Amino acid sequence: MHDIRAIRENPDRFDAALSRRGDAPVSAELLAMDEARRAKIQAAESAQAEANKAAKEVGAAKGRGDEEEFERLRKLVAEKKAEIARLNEEAKAEDAALTARLAEIPNLPADDVPDGDDEDDNVEINRWGTPREMNFAVEHFEIPAVKDAMDFETAAKMSGSRFVLMSGPVARLHRALAQFMLDIHTLENGLTEVNPPVLVRDEAMYGTDKLPKFGDDSYRTEEGMWLIPTSEVPLTYIAAGHVIDEDYLPRRYTAHSLCFRSEAGSAGRDTSGMLRQHQFEKVEMVSVTHPDESDAEQKRMLRCAEDILERLEIPYRTVVLCTGDMGFGARRTYDIEAWLPGQKAYREISSVSTTGDFQARRMNARFKPAGGGKPQFVHTLNGSGLAVGRCLIAVLENGQQEDGSVKIPAALQAYMGGRTMITADGALA
Repeated sequence: MHDIRAIRENPDRFDAALSRRGDAPVSAELLAMDEARRAKIQAAESAQAEANKAAKEVGAAKGRGDEEEFERLRKLVAEKKAEIARLNEEAKAEDAALTARLAEIPNLPADDVPDGDDEDDNVEINRWGTPREMNFAVEHFEIPAVKDAMDFETAAKMSGSRFVLMSGPVARLHRALAQFMLDIHTLENGLTEVNPPVLVRDEAMYGTDKLPKFGDDSYRTEEGMWLIPTSEVPLTYIAAGHVIDEDYLPRRYTAHSLCFRSEAGSAGRDTSGMLRQHQFEKVEMVSVTHPDESDAEQKRMLRCAEDILERLEIPYRTVVLCTGDMGFGARRTYDIEAWLPGQKAYREISSVSTTGDFQARRMNARFKPAGGGKPQFVHTLNGSGLAVGRCLIAVLENGQQEDGSVKIPAALQAYMGGRTMITADGALA
């Protein structure tokens, strides 16, 4: 959510920042709506002052025995009360319209975000690891060790397309990855583990900028609850409505949860395998910080995610997204892309974004400065640490051997009962 006062003070700067995203200028429209709202409020205040003055004079007219003046004033008070009620309702409607319009406008990019139209204009800032020479590499679902343990047909019979039924060592490896990530984040990175609900109300989705923009990409129950697209939603919404002490910041959370996305805008994309599913799992990271610390916090979160891939021996590259490829709520986003030998390409496995106070304004999350003064909005950040299913794909494809087996990364072997391989026939060894 944007601050209408900031737009009022510098509308040209606001429009210029939006234009970097490829969006048309809107400040004139917003300021006209703001002026209409303020005019109604001022008219209501003037009417209230007139009503107050007339109310004081009613008694005096009655005391003088001036019945004609008494009746005129009494009628005026009643008319002003009706006028005030009408103006307040109109002001409320104007305010709701302005708020709804502001909610449709994406966050402004940070000054250091590169300009661009799409993913081709993203800028690589880091690369780690060297992909193995593998002339035998196939995609994850084609690896002999995996074929029988990754069943898309049975899942489709139950649930339709974009679901998978995992079993045996592959299901165990998927669980091991989530546990490994949680252990690193909680025991080494200082995050607090949370087990949040996966069903949330409209307010939580709206407060974390998923509504109204992404309603079609999410699932809603008949009772009006939303299945979370990521645990960013409940983790960030912990701060909603609170005014916390400055020394309580930063708050750092992590959660392993089911996530649900309808993928409404991705028809025909990544239909093979489990790269793009309606139901998947992620280990999410969320930070709630002081505004002065949010840029440094984003870099810290990025390193937490990169470190997971390094421990799993998965080559990756990190890019900063250009203005045309950033998500709706982000000021700046770093994507980590893991090397997938089966596709011979780097594919996104984590996004680490700072939203500034964009989400905090929507959910009224503030902190009390230690030195006194008015409460200020916190900054919120989120990042995948990592997407478990995509990480499984990367582990399987990078660990595949020429004989059809899969080597388990050393970092995961303790979580797999000390086993080092999934054999070509799908057994642990």
